[in-house]
Amino acid sequence: MSSEEFDSVIDELDKGIIKQLSKNGRMSFAEIASELDVTEKTVRKRYNQLVDNNILEVVGVVNPITLGIKIGAIVQVQVVPQHIDEVITSLTNIPVIRYVTTLTGEYQLLGQVNVRSYEELNETVKKIYQIPHIQSTNVLVQMDVHKNTFEYL
Repeated sequence: MSSEEFDSVIDELDKGIIKQLSKNGRMSFAEIASELDVTEKTVRKRYNQLVDNNILEVVGVVNPITLGIKIGAIVQVQVVPQHIDEVITSLTNIPVIRYVTTLTGEYQLLGQVNVRSYEELNETVKKIYQIPHIQSTNVLVQMDVHKNTFEYL
C-alpha cells in the first residue's frame, strides 16, 4: 500500500487514534476521545474499523530484559540468490531469531537475535552457519538501545 493509498484509507482522526495508542496502548477510548475532542462511541467505532481492516494491531510488548533476554545481535546474511527462500525458512524456524527481512546490498538478509547469554548467541550463530546456501555472515552485537519506538505517525 502506497502512502497515497494509505492516506485515502484513513483520515486525521484515525491517525490521531493510532498516535495515542502508539504512545500508550492501554489508553481507554474515553481518554482518547477527550484528547481528540470526539465522542467515545466515535473512537470505539473507528478503532474497530482500524482493527478489522488490519491497519491497527494492538499487542502487548514485553521488555525482554525482565525475561532474562539481555543479548541482542544483528546477523547479516549473504545467500546464494537461487536459494534465498530456503534460507529465509531456515532462519524463521530458529526461535530466538525474532525478525527476518530481505535487504539490498552486499547482504540479502538480516535477522535480529535476542538471547539470554553469549553462550546462547554462540550456539545460535553456529546454527546459522549450518544452514546450506549461506555464503557469508556478519554478526553485530548490540551494545545499547537508544531508541525503540512503535510510533509510525
